[in-house]
Amino acid sequence: QVRGLCGTFNGDQQDEFTVPEGDVELGVAAFANAFRAAGACPALGPGTPDPCSSFPGSRERAEAACAVLMGPAFQ
Repeated sequence: QVRGLCGTFNGDQQDEFTVPEGDVELGVAAFANAFRAAGACPALGPGTPDPCSSFPGSRERAEAACAVLMGPAFQ
């Protein structure tokens, strides 16, 4: 069984944002904040920030990392 930030991977997209308490969040920010370690980083606001605009050069590294997740090892 898979839970947490990876989702549930059960084919039901309605429960992908299940938080540790068992509730299903509707938004990305509320879901991510449920897994945030207190004091480790600021809480996300209602909008989703674009990490590529905040960190120049990150897009290429992110696309390479995502290619691994989208590759045959995770099929």
